[in-house]
Amino acid sequence: MTSVLICDERRGVRDGLAQFMSVVPGVDRVDTVASGDDMLERFPRERPDVVLVGTQRAVDTGIVLTRRLVSRHPRACVLVFGAADDTANIVAAVACGARGYLRWDASHAEVCAALAHALAGVELAGPRPARQDTDVRLTARELQVLVGMTEGKSNGEIGRELFLSEDTVKTHARRLFRKLGVNDRAQAVAHGFRRGLVS
Repeated sequence: MTSVLICDERRGVRDGLAQFMSVVPGVDRVDTVASGDDMLERFPRERPDVVLVGTQRAVDTGIVLTRRLVSRHPRACVLVFGAADDTANIVAAVACGARGYLRWDASHAEVCAALAHALAGVELAGPRPARQDTDVRLTARELQVLVGMTEGKSNGEIGRELFLSEDTVKTHARRLFRKLGVNDRAQAVAHGFRRGLVS
């Protein structure tokens, strides 16, 4: 079973996310804190399996908190969450040690997948495999799809912008994931920023 600690300064956000997380299969305990100091104090005592850190209003705080927690507790499993247009800051948190991110409008399935990846130890910001350093060759379409992902757009939105069907966008996304050696959007975006494929 999984325990989750949510850190965000807004009570409504904390309560809403806690209610949502409490019905995710496998999650048996959800606690919340309003400040980073509380989070840093409680973590070593309670050792939650996953820590969710909000980034939207106090963006720097979310990034700094992730760095502080992971520097003190390298095995801490952190997920950051924010709005669709907050991608750059979310990726900055990933670069500081977060294992993934959630958008505010993430579906139940996306939340479950993000938790599963995080708990499986998928490192989004770890060292790049050597085999990927030189052989990434994205097509123009794949790069356009990746850019859309970094902007927080859905497959449907990317498709409308590029005049492609949603299924075609999904096909490009699968090829993109395979070339980057990643499993999902979060990893693709993080890898894209780190490699300079997008900015």
